Amino acid sequence: MSQHESDPQLASFRRSIDNFDAALIHILAERFRITQAVGEYKAANELPPADPSRETAQIERLRALAEEANLDPEFSEKFLRFIIDEVIRHHEKARRD
Repeated sequence: MSQHESDPQLASFRRSIDNFDAALIHILAERFRITQAVGEYKAANELPPADPSRETAQIERLRALAEEANLDPEFSEKFLRFIIDEVIRHHEKARRD
């Protein structure tokens, strides 16, 4: 057993982090299930896979939420941009399928 594993406070912090990580994965999975349905809808209705005005509004909204939560808005924007880019990639794939 390492020194860190025998530290009960550190172990408690790590359990909390592990729980949050699991919750994040489940939330992201649900988000992607919904965006997959959006991509299928867009493909069926010949709508473009990207919506730049929606993306801009979402980034602004989440930057404001991040500031309210004392989270770095730059980080939140990078995180959201990563998710948006992945969603668009899925939507473009749905158009080809």
